[in-house]
Amino acid sequence: MTIKEKTRALFGFDGPFAIAMWDFSWLERRWSGGGFENWDTALLELKERGYDAVRIDPYPHLFAVDPHKEWLMPPEWNQNSWGSPMLTKITVHDALRDFLSACKKYGIRVGLSSWYRKDMDNVHLKIKTPRDHANIWTELLHRIDGWGMADTILYVDFCNEWPFDIWAPFFTDIHGKVEYFDSTSVEWMRETVRIFKDSYPAVPVTFSCCTNFGDDAPDISFLDFMEVHTWMVSFTDYYARVGYKYERFEDTGYVKMAFDGERIYREDKDYFDSALVSGIERIGRWAKKRNMPFVTTECWSVIDYKDGPMLNWDWILELNELGVKTATKTGAYAGIATSNFCAPQFVGMWREAEWHRRMCDIIHESAKEIK
Repeated sequence: MTIKEKTRALFGFDGPFAIAMWDFSWLERRWSGGGFENWDTALLELKERGYDAVRIDPYPHLFAVDPHKEWLMPPEWNQNSWGSPMLTKITVHDALRDFLSACKKYGIRVGLSSWYRKDMDNVHLKIKTPRDHANIWTELLHRIDGWGMADTILYVDFCNEWPFDIWAPFFTDIHGKVEYFDSTSVEWMRETVRIFKDSYPAVPVTFSCCTNFGDDAPDISFLDFMEVHTWMVSFTDYYARVGYKYERFEDTGYVKMAFDGERIYREDKDYFDSALVSGIERIGRWAKKRNMPFVTTECWSVIDYKDGPMLNWDWILELNELGVKTATKTGAYAGIATSNFCAPQFVGMWREAEWHRRMCDIIHESAKEIK
């Protein structure tokens, strides 16, 4: 089958679908002004902007231990706008059921992924084997089936940006830090998929990543598709020039972005733009050579950004538009995001409703060009 035929068989779309990433924010940012205090409003606005799907974290590790427990969650960071910037409490069972119900009402499909958020009891470290990893997802899907929500599920991504220690510490605690295509990583992925597929053979699965794709990469055809996170900064020295170092609990990085981020991009725009284009095209060639559909839910400009003084959104929108247009031309993508800031808490981007509709139109129209 071609990538277009695989897209239809796996996901039920005749061409690339438009997807937004709402990560763990959908549940952790429910305070007044957090962006997700009203799911109906957020989902209606998502639909009005042209999106077909959303990617969220259903906290499968917490669900497996006690879906009704009130979990105490420390912040992953206080500088970025994903999730809560302070200690918060969540209960997963009713929230997930109600959110999926709202998605079904608005015709929004749901990609399930997990960042394995740390709670005060370190439940995420209970995953010791691929069987443990597969079983928590199998149990979650059984419960979703029982709610009558199976038709809302678009795919399962077993771990966000595998196997980074920030999101997969259960793996790195056992095997150390390795790359995505390392044999230890590949065998864990393969076994997790095998066990899960015994129960859910028709659910599309992957392990998302942000990694380089060389011709010597091992066989990963046991994954139904690749979910690769791709930004301009993936292919350039942009962050080194700015001096941004992913500071999570101090504002020094964002101060540098505010003073120098846009300026450095504008002063060498041709270089940064061409690097993004050539990087996406290289990924597209890799995907087509292996006849493997790609989905991207985190992209195309910088990795971290937010609303704030001197943080302008115009150049972010420009880069993301370039990324969307380039990705659609490759013919390699089953699903395309417009940005990893495509969520209501990023007010400066979310309010650009016409821009979102135009980007989603480009994604949907590209189906006509794909053979």
